Amino acid sequence: MTQHPIDIAIIGAGPVGASLALTLSNAGRSVLLVDRAALPPMEHPDFDGRAYAIALGSRALLDSAGVWDVLPFPPCPIERIRVSDGKVGRPASPMFLHFDHRDIGDDPFGWIVEARSLRMAINRQLAASKVVLRAPAQARVTRHADHAVVEVTGQDSYRARLVVAADGRASALRNEAGIPVTRFAYRQSAVVCAIAHEQPHHHVALEHFLPGGPFAQLPMSDSNGEHISAIVFTESHDIARRLSAMDDAGFTTEVARRLGDHLGAVRLIGKRWTYPLSALHAHRYYAPRLALVGDSAHGVHPIAGQGLNLGLRDGLVLAQLIEAADDPGTMALLARYQRARRPDNLLMLAATDALDRLFSTDLPPIRLARDLGLAAVNRMPRLKRAFMRTAMGLSE
Repeated sequence: MTQHPIDIAIIGAGPVGASLALTLSNAGRSVLLVDRAALPPMEHPDFDGRAYAIALGSRALLDSAGVWDVLPFPPCPIERIRVSDGKVGRPASPMFLHFDHRDIGDDPFGWIVEARSLRMAINRQLAASKVVLRAPAQARVTRHADHAVVEVTGQDSYRARLVVAADGRASALRNEAGIPVTRFAYRQSAVVCAIAHEQPHHHVALEHFLPGGPFAQLPMSDSNGEHISAIVFTESHDIARRLSAMDDAGFTTEVARRLGDHLGAVRLIGKRWTYPLSALHAHRYYAPRLALVGDSAHGVHPIAGQGLNLGLRDGLVLAQLIEAADDPGTMALLARYQRARRPDNLLMLAATDALDRLFSTDLPPIRLARDLGLAAVNRMPRLKRAFMRTAMGLSE
């Protein structure tokens, strides 16, 4: 079988893998992108309620991929964030934390982007690019000291100088490379949906901590004359299962009990999604001729909406290193990639884990301490700005 020479092979065409493929292709690299699933045009999908929070510092990869400017549905900027504590069905504690993007500049913290919008933009850019796309397809990778062979089942064989594993938390490439993983199991599931609400959200995101886990309301762009927000809340597996079995009216009531009345009457739109929560971190981000990005390298609790953002920043750093390299797969380059990304990812893993454990409890002394902590931080401008820059994915 003829082996076609190629610079980089990326396994996994999710947002991180596909955006990295487009970025490298735009920079003049030859790129193979393989995914098990088909990537249909999806020109007219139904709204399903799922969305991503894209931080300011993570948008750069989507820009370099040419994706951001062709999003078919407008992203909604996040201009303020309110962090509060409370109990289901009761008013939030009067001690809260409020962030305003104007305290550090003109740019928003980030944007809420519909999942279908991002997928449609990626597919359109892939169709117009020079990326060699094989989907649906299976890839078998054999790595050597100076190259890797990627055999696409029933199709062609490619000789690549670097393989990028963007194949998710259950990464087959990571497992084949013998890279150990530390896993954190949470006794929680995330419930995801979208709501229409009576009052405008004014581009404010809410992070409301409840005994069962964090509840987030994320502002989305108005649609068909309605005010729209994405909802992500965390509960025990048992409660999440009961919520998923409720009719729309009962489920909407439960959302309203957690949200409060500041947005007026609410109505469920789209579908409901339930995901068991866990976190993981790979002990290494590379092996000979292999780099891990996104969920194949790390996964965090969704408490701050940072999972995809960490992956996008992985892709951005790797693309920058490859741009300046003759050989994109040397161990020295891959070691630099790990040094650049590992601290950020570990810090976010530790922070999200600690926040969930601190706030997902109803013990009165802990509740009092954390409420006082929120109020104290709200009065510390320098500390608030540091938190804001972290949320935006910006370095100091």
